[in-house]
Amino acid sequence: MRCPFCSTDDDRVIDSRPAKEGRAIRRRRECLKCGHRFTTYESIEVRIVHVIKSDGAREPFDREKVYRGLSIACIKRPVTTEVIENMTDAIEARVLAEADREVTASQIGQWILEELVNVDEVAYVRFASVYKRYMSVNEFLEELKKIKGEKLDRKLDTDLIE
Repeated sequence: MRCPFCSTDDDRVIDSRPAKEGRAIRRRRECLKCGHRFTTYESIEVRIVHVIKSDGAREPFDREKVYRGLSIACIKRPVTTEVIENMTDAIEARVLAEADREVTASQIGQWILEELVNVDEVAYVRFASVYKRYMSVNEFLEELKKIKGEKLDRKLDTDLIE
C-alpha cells in the first residue's frame, strides 16, 4: 500500500479488525520510511449487475430500491425492519447468484413477491398491485385467489365488481 504522506509502498500492518458489519477489514498501517500511520479498508469487489427496465433502459442494480419497495409495501404492517432487511439481503444474493451480468426488473419484482408472500399477504398484495399493474378488479381478485389457494365466495366477487 502506498503511503499517503511520502508515497513509498513499504509499510507494515499494525492492526487488523472487521469493519462495516463484517463486510470489510480495517487495517492500521505504519510507513517504514516516514513513520506515519494510516488506515486502509479491504473489501470484496462486487461485480455490477445491470437491471433491464421495461422500457429497455439499463441501470446498475440498486439494493436501496429493493429495500424501499419492500418498506413501502410493509407500511403499517407487523413486519419488522430486520425482516425487511433480511428479505432485501435474500433478493440481493439471488440477483448476484442467478444473474450473469443483467437481470430484468420483472424478474426482481417476481423475487420480491416470492419473499413477501411468505411474510405478509397484505404487503404482497400492495406490492403486486403496483408491480403487476392490475387493470381491473377481476385481475386483482384472481391474484387474491392465487395467494390464498382457494376460491373466494361468489357473493364477494359479485359485490366487489358491482
